[in-house]
Amino acid sequence: MEPMPTIDAAIGLLICPVCSAGLVREDRRLYCPQGHSFDIARQGYVNLLNGPAPANADTAAMVAARERFLDAGFYRPILDALIPTCAGTERIAEAGAGPGYYLSGVVEACAPRQHLALDISVAAARHAAKRGLASAVANSWAGLPVRTGSLDRLLCIFAPRNPEDFARVLAPGGELIVVTPTADHLAELREQLGLLDVPADKTSQLDEQLGVVGLMPAERVDVTFALEADIPAITDLVAMGPNAFHRPPVPDRRLPVQVCVTLSRYRQATAGPETTELIR
Repeated sequence: MEPMPTIDAAIGLLICPVCSAGLVREDRRLYCPQGHSFDIARQGYVNLLNGPAPANADTAAMVAARERFLDAGFYRPILDALIPTCAGTERIAEAGAGPGYYLSGVVEACAPRQHLALDISVAAARHAAKRGLASAVANSWAGLPVRTGSLDRLLCIFAPRNPEDFARVLAPGGELIVVTPTADHLAELREQLGLLDVPADKTSQLDEQLGVVGLMPAERVDVTFALEADIPAITDLVAMGPNAFHRPPVPDRRLPVQVCVTLSRYRQATAGPETTELIR
């Protein structure tokens, strides 16, 4: 059988979205013992959606804008903060991976034995596969096509969260790494262009949602920096996220851009006292 290093990096992590049995590869398809089969696309990703992608999946234009913006290095400080949290990781996945910028940076720096990029957008999975990532199209809300207890790290960066399923796929001692915007994130840009708002209590909401499933905050780091971005880059910044669905105005001049995000590490609760203290 011809080796396919890209998708093979996820064999052992992936499960069938129909029956939850493990998936194995035979040539250019993945299949489970129950006979459910999924073709591997020419670009190297596999579509594990049970039905069409929802209307809010990132479009090809949104993915292209995100890739241009991220590959230009504008959000590199976020990746730099992320990499140390994944040191020594053997099995890692990212939910809502987009074109794979963050996961590919972590894979390059930390060399995990297995990895997987998941996104609900076919265009995103295609771009992530082109980066050499094992990539699958999947809907986090319907449940990740990932074996229970199989991940040392699960990343969720500016993406929707499914707390119950996130807790399910983590191995004992595994961590969920979440990056979320603060209320000050892109504040000037949001005000001047009328972009979507960020709730002031986003972090406390996150702690509450994840605490219900036993994921407790272990460390929290604020990452703040100013962007020196030209008009095309700012246009891509606006066009690469959910604001793109609301037809925001296109900037006609350079605008001040302040990035303010929080990186939070969550671990499964244990009886040990170290899990109750948040390191700031």
